[in-house]
Amino acid sequence: MAELRCTDSTLTSLDEDALWEMMESHRHRIVRSVCPSRLTPYLRQSRVLGQLDEEEVLHSPQLTNTAMRVGHLLDLLRTRGKNGAVAFLESLKFHNPDIYTLVTGLQPDVDFGTFSGLMETSKLTQCLAGAIGSLQEELRQEQGQKEALLQQCRRLQERLGQAEARAEGLRQLEADHGRMKREVSAHFHEVLKLKDEMLSLSLRYSSALQEKELAATRCHGLQEELYLMKQELQRERLSASCEREFRERSLKMASGLEPGAEELSRLKEENEKLRSLTFSMAEKDILEQSLDEALDSKQELVDRIHSLRARAVAAERQQKQYWEEKEQTLLQFQKTKVDCEIYREKVNALQSQVAELRKERDQAYSARDAAQAEISQSLTDKDALRRKVFELTDQVCDLRQQLRTLQAESLQEPKQEAGARGPCRRGKQRLVRMFAICPRDDGDCSCPSSSESQLWSDLSTTSSRELADSFRSSSPVPPSQQSLYKRATEDFWEDPCSSSGFPEILEVDGGASLGGEAGDADLDYEIVDRAELHESSNSLRPVSGGLCLSASTAPVRRRPARKILSQVTVLAFQGDALLEQISVIGGNLTGIFIHRVTPGSAADEMALRPGTQILRVDYEATAPSFKAVLEGATLEQAVGLLRRVNGFCCLSVKVNVEGYKKLVQDLEAKVATSGDSFYIRVNLAMEGRAEGELQVHCSDILHVTDTLCQGQGCWHAHRVGPYSTKDVEHGTVPNYSQAQQLLVALIQDMAQPRIAARKQPPGGPQKLVRIVSVDRTKASPLCSSFDGAQLDPSRPEGPSAGCFWAESCITLVPYTLVHPRRPSRPRPVLFVPRLLGKILSEKLCLLQGFQKCQAEYLSQEEYDASSQRGDIIQETEVSGGHCWVTTRPAVEFLMEKNTHALLDVRLDSVRALHAMEIFPIIVHVSVNEKAAKRLRKPLQRLGTSEEQLLDASRQEEGELDKAPCLYSSLAPDGWSDLDTLLSCVRFAIADEQKKVVWTEQSPR
Repeated sequence: MAELRCTDSTLTSLDEDALWEMMESHRHRIVRSVCPSRLTPYLRQSRVLGQLDEEEVLHSPQLTNTAMRVGHLLDLLRTRGKNGAVAFLESLKFHNPDIYTLVTGLQPDVDFGTFSGLMETSKLTQCLAGAIGSLQEELRQEQGQKEALLQQCRRLQERLGQAEARAEGLRQLEADHGRMKREVSAHFHEVLKLKDEMLSLSLRYSSALQEKELAATRCHGLQEELYLMKQELQRERLSASCEREFRERSLKMASGLEPGAEELSRLKEENEKLRSLTFSMAEKDILEQSLDEALDSKQELVDRIHSLRARAVAAERQQKQYWEEKEQTLLQFQKTKVDCEIYREKVNALQSQVAELRKERDQAYSARDAAQAEISQSLTDKDALRRKVFELTDQVCDLRQQLRTLQAESLQEPKQEAGARGPCRRGKQRLVRMFAICPRDDGDCSCPSSSESQLWSDLSTTSSRELADSFRSSSPVPPSQQSLYKRATEDFWEDPCSSSGFPEILEVDGGASLGGEAGDADLDYEIVDRAELHESSNSLRPVSGGLCLSASTAPVRRRPARKILSQVTVLAFQGDALLEQISVIGGNLTGIFIHRVTPGSAADEMALRPGTQILRVDYEATAPSFKAVLEGATLEQAVGLLRRVNGFCCLSVKVNVEGYKKLVQDLEAKVATSGDSFYIRVNLAMEGRAEGELQVHCSDILHVTDTLCQGQGCWHAHRVGPYSTKDVEHGTVPNYSQAQQLLVALIQDMAQPRIAARKQPPGGPQKLVRIVSVDRTKASPLCSSFDGAQLDPSRPEGPSAGCFWAESCITLVPYTLVHPRRPSRPRPVLFVPRLLGKILSEKLCLLQGFQKCQAEYLSQEEYDASSQRGDIIQETEVSGGHCWVTTRPAVEFLMEKNTHALLDVRLDSVRALHAMEIFPIIVHVSVNEKAAKRLRKPLQRLGTSEEQLLDASRQEEGELDKAPCLYSSLAPDGWSDLDTLLSCVRFAIADEQKKVVWTEQSPR
């Protein structure tokens, strides 16, 4: 390398391998420091790099950074040999002299004579211009990056300020939380002190009572002993006196004195006296028996005293247990009180949010009214401009006629030929707003002048933005038949309600030409704004495939109609106050029929008659516009939709006389009150206070038969029994919107303290509310909003799928649409909570008719196949490419064996089971602290604690309201141990198997 650092001429004397070895030794520094866009112009002028090579180096998507581009450039130059290496080093001499010095060891001495000899002056200028352009482009990119970084910095600063404000709020909340926590701790310590004092007082009182009882017992025993001692002392005295007298007599008799008669008599008397004092043998036996009985009774009394003392000890122990339970209850009460306060704050926040939403709704209504006023003003201005356009058009026609007259006179041609070539005066067209009129065919007239052509081209250019829809067209030039057909086809495919509401629409062949089929009645229909239909029909006359309108005709338009099967006809007319022109009957089961038509109205002149079924309403001519399908709609919804029609509208109708006659016969025979028929599940409890109102409980099933009972505001419904679909009791219930208001009011009432003072029903506390919510972004079968410019409710399957609405649609759902199911095979069983279900499943597996559904261990390929078939109910765990899953074939196998499958799955898997036509029995076992203590031993065998069971129970009870079906609940007071719980569960499963399964008709 040392010998190469002499002069610049030594570079050209080196061979190719030495040059490239020199550059490869510094390749890392070259690719990190060189910009390829600066070197490529010089390399192109040196003819070692082509245009395609330059574009590949600079713009290839595979080269993502500068280092990769420079490396690719070196690889390309190496294929050029020695010339490529020399040209690359010379380019480094001009643009990167430091790299040149590093590679060659030479100072970059630029010889401009050599440089000018290398390339021509023009090419040198072009090279310099390219280099300057590349530098300017890099400068612009750097400036753009700088601006983007500045904007990102500003956004980050704004987010930092927001985060600091949020952190300040959180610190304030944390301080409040700490203060409240300290207050609660102080109150808690005071409660503990009071509890200790009460406990010490109760202990002292119980010890005093025990001492009193012991003293009384001892006093009674002492009294009995004193009585016995007195009796023994009296007996000893009598026996001692007798012995003394007998001893004295025996001494006297021993003295040898001869007893006399007096002495003999005295002895007899004493003998009699002794006989009276001594006891006979019978009396002695009686006394001994009495003594034995007294001893036995004494032993019995002693045993009784011992038993009473044992009972007293047990009572003291139970008293202590009760005191502990009382303390726990007090603590639970304090905790519940704090939870109630938190819930009250949440409800207050929810109420404030509802109030804000109402304010926003009112503001939106006011903004909508203002927008409608602006639109009406713009339409008025539009009409005025159209009048001016038509006046200018008439003036142009007059000027054209005058010009042609002057041309005819100047040429002095015969009058007949001039009359044949002269233009026919176009009659003044009537002003038609919001639709276009097909022009006459002026093919027989001479070519218009250049000024007229310029006028028509200017008008066409001005209105080109509004030619997408004939309703919004402002141009006097009407669209052609092909344009109308194309416009109607685009509207049909872009309109979502058309494809969902009318599946029977016949697709029109796009290749057919409409110009030659002007007389086809299936592709055109008339819209008449006046009642004089017969007058307007006489004024229409065809002219060369178009429509010509005379001065005396009413405003008429022609639009391509949609070809629909089942003899569906689209009628368009001026439907001012449409419900005053017609009255309707029917419902979601039978359809909506016209029942009465006002004579002389626009509906009467459009040949609408009783028995005509309305399928669709299209009210888009004026704001607010909407499109709605009445097939499957209830009578309440249909009346509400038709009441909003007050102007130009389109009705899609068909004649259904048989259905109408059957409906009228049922109404006259009082077999039905309307054409509505669907089932709902009530999600709140309502008291029937007024006469005729139906009292319903939460989760009751109702059969709604009339949605316009007594005018508006209530439905006529029947309560359905649990074991069949027969109607049991009937009455009126609030409609959907009023039930929503009652649900919100009931939630607010539950948050108030007075709800605690409400008397409990005799059967225990009953559930008042079932919280069910829907996603506003998805279609709901019981709630559809009319907010916005267009309404197109989806059509659920089945004739009983009704759609209801509320002006202020919220996520809470008071009624849920349900459908009856009667499964014939044994239904699977699912327990809530799952922790208790594991214990019950182990016990039920030992009985006949129950078997646990085990999870299967599947590989990844088996899992993918089952997932593709839709057989997976729930995934348990995944490890090592394998997973434990519960599948549909396993459940169906147990059902075919006439066995209840015991499932260990989550509640969110119930919807997947319903999609597979499997309807499980959900058994909810309510657990409190006492009930958890009864299950202490089974829980210990399972390796869990009572607290875990209570936490699982509280967590899963909140998910029960999301279940798409009803469930059976067991109260904790209904069973005392595990055996009685098993019997209750078996009875609940047998009872649920007999019931009708009510499932939600469409998932939320």
